[in-house]
Amino acid sequence: MPFSHHSHSGQFCCHAENTLEEMVQAAISRGFQVYSLTEHMPRDKEDFYPEEEKFYSEEGLVQLVDDFYREAVRLREKYASQIQILIGFESEWIRPSSLKLIQTLLGKHTFDFFVGSVHHVHTISIDFDRPKYEDARLKAGGTDERLFEDYFDSQYSMLQAIQPPVVGHFDLIRLLSDEKEEGFKRWDGVWKRIQRNLEYVVSYGGVLELNSSALRKGMSEPYPCLEICEAFLRIGGCFTLSDDSHSVDQVGTNYRRLLEFIRRAEIPEIYFVERGPQGRDRRFSNSRFSRVTSSELEGHSFWGLNP
Repeated sequence: MPFSHHSHSGQFCCHAENTLEEMVQAAISRGFQVYSLTEHMPRDKEDFYPEEEKFYSEEGLVQLVDDFYREAVRLREKYASQIQILIGFESEWIRPSSLKLIQTLLGKHTFDFFVGSVHHVHTISIDFDRPKYEDARLKAGGTDERLFEDYFDSQYSMLQAIQPPVVGHFDLIRLLSDEKEEGFKRWDGVWKRIQRNLEYVVSYGGVLELNSSALRKGMSEPYPCLEICEAFLRIGGCFTLSDDSHSVDQVGTNYRRLLEFIRRAEIPEIYFVERGPQGRDRRFSNSRFSRVTSSELEGHSFWGLNP
């Protein structure tokens, strides 16, 4: 029953470790029922991460994603009796050309779903390192408040353009901020943008991931934080689970803390993608969302394997 809808491997992501097969094997050993393979989408050369610039051209990054898809299909078939493997990708929203890249990728391969994420504001990465975050903040007007407003505006553009089935690390912007634990309600303009985005996710049937990577990066709450989860619940929002793993030792990391957070937020149900007859999103003919109650999740044998 425990599942993750967001992962990366060193085989297809320069800032991750381990092969894709090793990631799948780790998920099996830890008792996952559903594990999603979601490598990064291709990007324009000007948007490569520093480590990618050493190894890839734009064409090479496209080929890397094609190679990932083929390997993911092989692993899904090889391990079908042990785990349900979902194949997706993590999108980017950096500049206008991002939309065309996403549309091309969706038309090229048969994915089960994808994760819609924002890692850049004003085309500058806001989670790679502190200097880049400060560059983005300066371009936004010099304050975290202005940068947060621009982040959630960019996220809204992404949501409207591609309506991702799973919305990735909704409040990633707080990772490198000066007051990452202070919450968003203190800024009226930021909070209004958050509410607008949450309402739009509900309107098209999207699901927010509860992403445990925030916990391993030193924060006290996952993405999204408690005040966002409570606001999303009040308008009928739905959640899924993700570990956002980048190595085998991160598979399922902090899931017990994530379970405790689910109790604290009083989230009644957890949704997950599974392969089967087409669900509500017509773009994905072989998959659909299902759900379990939080009490069913809590009673799963997974927790005995991962104390």
